[in-house]
Amino acid sequence: MAASRPARQADTDITGEATNFAKDQLKAIVERIERLEEEKKAIADDIKDVFAEAKANGFDVKALKEILKLRKQDRDERQEHEAIVELYMVALGMIQGE
Repeated sequence: MAASRPARQADTDITGEATNFAKDQLKAIVERIERLEEEKKAIADDIKDVFAEAKANGFDVKALKEILKLRKQDRDERQEHEAIVELYMVALGMIQGE
């Protein structure tokens, strides 16, 4: 039985090393996410500043945000959406149909 005891110690050492590796890996992941969250907040603050600058120069911030949203869309997807919105507006009497 004395021979099996060192084997158990070796198993414990391996398990301990694996646990330490997992802890280090987890800590690195969490710290990386925290750094990215800080960068994201800084970027959000920069965007807010640009919108404030645009507003100070007389631009409509709400319209700018709509333009940004539209520019992200695929051209065909955007045209389809605009056609549906126009159809709904005609149905509600908000605009005259053709």
